[in-house]
Amino acid sequence: MGVKNGNARSGLSAAWGRLKWPLLLAVVLLCLGAVVVSGMVPGLLGTPKQPHPVPAWQQKPEALSGSGTVLPLDDAAQLPVPAEVARLLDGTLKPDGSGSISGVVLDASTGKVLFDRQGSAKRIPASNMKLLTAVAALKALGPETRFTTRVLGSEDPSTVVLTGGGDVLLGGGASDPSAVMGRAGLATLASDTASALSAAGIKGPVTVQVDDSLFSGAPLNPAWSLDDVAAGETAPLFPLALNSGRYSPTVIAGPRPQDSAVTTARAFAEQLAAAGVAVSTGVERGKGVPAKVLASAESATVSEQVDLMLETSDNFLAEALGRMTAAASGLKATYDDATTAVRQRLADLGIATDSMELADVSGLALDNQVSARTFAEVVRAITSGPELSLRAALDGFPVAGLTGTLDNRYVDPGTAGGAGLVRAKTGTLNTVIALSGYVVDADGRLLVFSFIGNGLEPGAAGNKAAMDRSASVLAACGCRG
Repeated sequence: MGVKNGNARSGLSAAWGRLKWPLLLAVVLLCLGAVVVSGMVPGLLGTPKQPHPVPAWQQKPEALSGSGTVLPLDDAAQLPVPAEVARLLDGTLKPDGSGSISGVVLDASTGKVLFDRQGSAKRIPASNMKLLTAVAALKALGPETRFTTRVLGSEDPSTVVLTGGGDVLLGGGASDPSAVMGRAGLATLASDTASALSAAGIKGPVTVQVDDSLFSGAPLNPAWSLDDVAAGETAPLFPLALNSGRYSPTVIAGPRPQDSAVTTARAFAEQLAAAGVAVSTGVERGKGVPAKVLASAESATVSEQVDLMLETSDNFLAEALGRMTAAASGLKATYDDATTAVRQRLADLGIATDSMELADVSGLALDNQVSARTFAEVVRAITSGPELSLRAALDGFPVAGLTGTLDNRYVDPGTAGGAGLVRAKTGTLNTVIALSGYVVDADGRLLVFSFIGNGLEPGAAGNKAAMDRSASVLAACGCRG
């Protein structure tokens, strides 16, 4: 079990060093106690025995790799006792100041409810919304689907049309088959276009147009705060963009292009000029002729894009995947139809949707209302449900203390017990903190959980810590009462 791009383990070393030997000592003492009861102390003293090893799933991982499944599990392991789970979580799942935290814990194999605190109450989920989008996209589009960006000819031989196909992870340079962001690169697309123009005897100057008609409706969701847009949390959405709607793949904060389609077309025109094609100044919108494909480039798979979205909590990418999910569901590629498509796909999986209210599919909108129980059911569908295509989302869950949006958490003594063990999607807005994911407990049972805090005191550090401690409790749980 693992997560792609997971190589940051340095933050765990100190905490793990503090926990490892006390844990082993406790195991040794338990073994000694058992031997005393059986009257075998003399034999033990004469021939020292090795302490029972800590289960592999309760050890810090030495490496992270994609697996598409959750292992190991013990089908014969005893179920945690709900009263004991509640006793432990009631001691940790407390807000730091104002507000409240709801939560649900399920046994993944049986679906049995092990903990329920206002689990059916509607809550603002923040970026936990992306879990719903991930499931819907994988079900509607399929894990191996790729989006194609094309350069089409037009009725005017001297005009080429860069046509968006839903790939918002285009790179500015050469295509990189090993990458997720930048698998399709404008430099390669331009070079192939230049070769096609040369073969057709077109010497230029060439006019570059852009076709962004795949997505319809308003580019900017009216449910979003304009302050969030100005801060670069997201941007107006189009069916093609560089760097997930950013100026640079390495600068993930601050202002974004407000028209990613035109920005991308201008960058393509520059690469076309660099490839030796005389290019007219300016970029305009237009339509190409589908039969006249001059060049094309394919994105990373939907599975890879979903993993990137979950690991980095990318709002722009989430909304693009939502629009593509709508299109694959026979709907218009609008914000409203994206939420409709997500709701439909969840219903197809048998997940109740009647009470939820969806204003976007990234979680940036405060108008979203979804229960912790729904998120726990979604995580259960991903980890152990019958729809095998959803397993592709497993690698996208951030790993506590190691990857993604959890890379700098689970490093203090109060939470480090879950480092490397907890896999969970985070969510953060001004007064909202959420954490939904899964752990394999000390007995080898897979537990899924969702914790959502609303009305919290902005900036109070104890709220994330409360959720991290609670997930760590589940990871260490034998919980037999």
